[in-house]
Amino acid sequence: MIKIKPHEIAFDIDGVVADTMSSFIGVAKKEFGINSIRKEQITSYWLEECLDIPEETIKAIINRILEDPFGTGLRPIDGAVETLEAIGRCCPVHFVTARPIKEPIVEWLYNYLKDVPKDRIKVEATGQHDLKPHVLRRLGKTYFLEDHLDTCLALHASGLRPIVFDQPWNQGQTPFCRIYGWKELKGLLELTP
Repeated sequence: MIKIKPHEIAFDIDGVVADTMSSFIGVAKKEFGINSIRKEQITSYWLEECLDIPEETIKAIINRILEDPFGTGLRPIDGAVETLEAIGRCCPVHFVTARPIKEPIVEWLYNYLKDVPKDRIKVEATGQHDLKPHVLRRLGKTYFLEDHLDTCLALHASGLRPIVFDQPWNQGQTPFCRIYGWKELKGLLELTP
C-alpha cells in the first residue's frame, strides 16, 4: 500500500472533486428537457461516444457548467471536502484542470473549502489534458488523482504516479492505483492528527 505525503499530490477537479456528471444530467433535464440520462450510461469520458445527444447540445451543457458551477448545481463528490480540508491544514492544495478558464471553479472551491485559506487553494487551468504532466512536474508533484485514463497514461509516461478515481467512464484493467472514494484516498495520506 502506498503512503502519500500531502505536498506530493495534486488533484483534477471534474469527476474527482466535483460531481460534474450529476450536474450534466441535471442541466440536460432542466434546461434541455432531456430526461433519459443516467450516470451509469456515461461509459466514455467523451460523452458523444456514449450518449445519444447531439454534440452541440453536449457542448452547450458543458459550457454552462464551466461558466456557472453554482447556477448549474455543481456539488462536491462525497468526502472530497473533508479530505481536501485536512490536506489544506498541512500544505497548499493544488488542482490542475483541463478547464479553459479557472475563475468560476476557483470561486466554487473557495465556497466549499471554507476551512482552507484562499491563498492555499492553487488552481492551474491548462485548457487541455496533455499539458497536465508538464504543470505537475513544474509544481514538483509525484501523484495526481485523475478520472481520465488517457491522462493517467500520459502522466505515467512522463514519470508521474497517477491514481485513478473510479468512475463508470474509466473502467477496465490499468496498471495504476485505483481508489473508489475519498475515504480510501484519505487512508493513503500521511496526515498529521
